[in-house]
Amino acid sequence: MAQTVDTKTIDEIAHLARLEFNEEAKKEIANDVNRMLGFIDKLNELNTDNVEPLIYINSESNVLRADEPEVTVTQKEALKNAPNKDSDYFKAPKVIEQ
Repeated sequence: MAQTVDTKTIDEIAHLARLEFNEEAKKEIANDVNRMLGFIDKLNELNTDNVEPLIYINSESNVLRADEPEVTVTQKEALKNAPNKDSDYFKAPKVIEQ
């Protein structure tokens, strides 16, 4: 393992993140971070010279329907249950005062 994290480093990270931990929690966090760094070190041992970068998890793409305009609700049907309307439009209270 190349680097190790101690409770002093955890204190610095906690300060930057505006977090507070007691001494026992700091030791546990340092242990967890060191285990993660050890795992990354283990991954760095792998030869990845001829491995293509993973951009997508799978090679499938979405199958989408054609976007064709169609009338699903007429203006009359849309206005039928409106609480406040005139002959052609929804009426809404004025929100911006001038």
